[in-house]
Amino acid sequence: MSGLIVNDEQSLAEMLSRIRAAQAKFATYSQEQVDRIFLAASLAADKARLALAEMAVRETGMGVVEDKVIKNHYAAENIYNAYRDVKTCDLISRDDSFGVETHAEPVGVIAAIVPTTNPTSTAIFKALLALKTRNAIIFSPHPRAKDCTISAAKTVLDAAVKAGAPENIIGWIDEPSVALSAAVMSSSDLILATGGPGMVKAAYSSGKPAVGVGAGNTPVIIDSSCDIELAASSILHSKSFDNGMICASEQSVIVMDDVYDAFKKELSYRGAYFLDEEQINKVRATILINGSVNAKIVGQTAPTIAKLCGFEVPENARVLVGEVESVEITEPFAHEKLSPVLAMYRVSSFDEAIAKAERLVADGGYGHTSAIYADEHKAKDRIDRFADVMKTCRILLNTPAAHGGIGDIYNFKLAPSLTLGCGSWGGNSVSENVTVKHLLNYKTVAKRRENMLWFRTPEKVYFKKGCMPVALNELKDMGFKRVFIVTDEFLFKSGFSKLVSDRLNELGLVNTTFSDVQPDPTLGSAQKGAEAMRSFEPDCIVALGGGSALDAGKIMWVLYEHPEIDFSDLAMRFMDIRKRVYRFPKMGEKAYFVAITTTAGTGSEVTPFAVITDEETGLKHPLADYELLPKMAICDPELMMSIPKGLTANSGYDAMVHSIEALASVMASDFTNGIAKEAVKLIFEYLPKAYRDGSDEKARAEMAYASTMAGMAFANAFLGVCHSMAHKLGAYHHLPHGLANALLLPEVMRFNAAEAPAKMGTFPQYDHPVCLRRYAELAETVGIKGKTDEEKLEKLIKKLVYLRKEVGMPATIKEAGVPEDVFLSKLDDMCRDAFDDQCTGANPRYPMISEIKQLYLDAYYGKKA
Repeated sequence: MSGLIVNDEQSLAEMLSRIRAAQAKFATYSQEQVDRIFLAASLAADKARLALAEMAVRETGMGVVEDKVIKNHYAAENIYNAYRDVKTCDLISRDDSFGVETHAEPVGVIAAIVPTTNPTSTAIFKALLALKTRNAIIFSPHPRAKDCTISAAKTVLDAAVKAGAPENIIGWIDEPSVALSAAVMSSSDLILATGGPGMVKAAYSSGKPAVGVGAGNTPVIIDSSCDIELAASSILHSKSFDNGMICASEQSVIVMDDVYDAFKKELSYRGAYFLDEEQINKVRATILINGSVNAKIVGQTAPTIAKLCGFEVPENARVLVGEVESVEITEPFAHEKLSPVLAMYRVSSFDEAIAKAERLVADGGYGHTSAIYADEHKAKDRIDRFADVMKTCRILLNTPAAHGGIGDIYNFKLAPSLTLGCGSWGGNSVSENVTVKHLLNYKTVAKRRENMLWFRTPEKVYFKKGCMPVALNELKDMGFKRVFIVTDEFLFKSGFSKLVSDRLNELGLVNTTFSDVQPDPTLGSAQKGAEAMRSFEPDCIVALGGGSALDAGKIMWVLYEHPEIDFSDLAMRFMDIRKRVYRFPKMGEKAYFVAITTTAGTGSEVTPFAVITDEETGLKHPLADYELLPKMAICDPELMMSIPKGLTANSGYDAMVHSIEALASVMASDFTNGIAKEAVKLIFEYLPKAYRDGSDEKARAEMAYASTMAGMAFANAFLGVCHSMAHKLGAYHHLPHGLANALLLPEVMRFNAAEAPAKMGTFPQYDHPVCLRRYAELAETVGIKGKTDEEKLEKLIKKLVYLRKEVGMPATIKEAGVPEDVFLSKLDDMCRDAFDDQCTGANPRYPMISEIKQLYLDAYYGKKA
């Protein structure tokens, strides 16, 4: 900070002096100023999530980059979303009838102890919490994670200062040591301690108020009434997340005798490796060193831990499970393990299960987290008893403990936090997830809940041959006066756009046409169009064309109505569209947006999405927000009779992938599945006909409707990794988007169909892998038969590959003309960008970057398809 290197007590004292001066100034800020700083800092942290994750794994040698991305994303997005509207300055509440009001004042300087297990996400979380409450914060990083922790803190600081925060409001120790950590704690006003028991105890012994967390040793009861698939999938999803380093993750499962064998079989089926007696003893001898968890196993993979213990397991083993009996402290498996190592106990009664869970909590997990899998209605008495007996501050029902314990992902009233208080049971000062209140013990039962879903379409959707001129009549009836037409250069020069402008002239509506839109529209073109809009001042915008023109029109619409926005904010990624850090501006206050499609493929006329290319970087940015949803959509097959063969094939196959990815999405619903399946049926039947004979009116019409239906499906269910990869394949190698999707689809479908994937998609309603069954149902819908779902899937893929051939597409990326040396030279960057694409989050199988790389390679060389 300001060039000061903190590596001894003298430099620490100088830094603390600067920090206190900054905090005194910050304490005078208004809520509006604080919230502006909080937003800017959250955005900056969110943007740096992948780079910080990579830095953390590289420096510590622990964990999984892709999972740390989720933790960093969570630390920025969920924390911002939860506290964005919370009042933290001065008068925050008043009840005039009782004469009560509450004021909020900052604590002062917070000392933040950061662990090596979660170095960047914890730093982001604590820094944002401090900024929201007008506190200063100084970080004491773990020595083995100092660089990534400092980088996270600096990211937040730089953004906060740029937004108006005092320059020295966040500080850190550059060369951490036990002595400097102690000095920081003794010089602060409050300590936020996250780390090992020794560090937390030091915080509480410092003589200053401390908010620390106890050790976690989460037991999980598997009741006879539970959904075994959900329980096994959830536990493996949680226990393998970041290689088991979240303190709330499961450490022991206690399984009722009557479901033990079925549960064990399901765990094994989904990737758990059960140790034999010799292997159990080898792991026993490795878990602990002098009574504490062995640092060599923390955050490592199951195969790595097995090798450390002197044996090997399959590389796809997700968790090592030891079937043991003792819950006493002398049993290493009964301890917190901070790794994908899980103890499993067999019990004959619920009383025995409760007793074992109580004992496990007592020996190292008091106050932290416990969980139970049981039928919420049939086993209510057992759930209530479990909640009543367990001395833990988080009691989770049917929920992955790692994700459930931190809150706001699988439950929505448990406060999001990366510092989990354990109350007096765990020797802590708070009994809840740490936010802005610290004084009382709370006991919270958090039950798993699914998100509310939705089905949103434009206000008006018109279809059938010849509907366009009739639909445009409504613009006059609605009182519009000035219409700005957005189209592409080809449609304008060929006179095609005159079909719209002539009709508007007949209606007496003043209009002008902007046609400077190329395939893969650029941000520069959108900015130019928005400038033309500002000069013309339309009250209605009509976008005419394929996806390029419609997407460009949407971006122009945003820039026209809100010239003050920053495009990088519009392109901000999110995990949940309703919890994004950046909130899209309200649209439609200046102009009504009409989308007229002239190609059967993109579905952009009915979606809240737009893809725009940043010409400076060459990257395509998929934007998504329901404010981008057109107000009126027109699907007139008469406008599509002259589409050339290549565009027919590419756009038609794009619609096919829209439908299939919507079906596979973690957000798929009965509402979206029906129209997606119908669209697939139509495309299989009519795309070859439209390709062979462009004048076939029936084929053109059915393809037009199929495209719009597919658009409605993915507008609400979203897409997946096939589109993520296609966006980048197209951007890096200039392939048409539909072709890029077609080349990748077979490999992605096989990837998604895995019944025991390394990573499952994270969305509450997607409780266990079901993608194979969904693909099989689709196969059945189009008349495919088979003895197994696997057979049906392969036949469906074969049918899709044949369709690709029918419409003149190459079989591989290599055949598409991408040179091997060029492809391989850009592959790593392309994989990283594809992983970070907005579409990835809805994929049913959460892809590792290495897995994306293999999918690209398979699609390039055609090893499987």
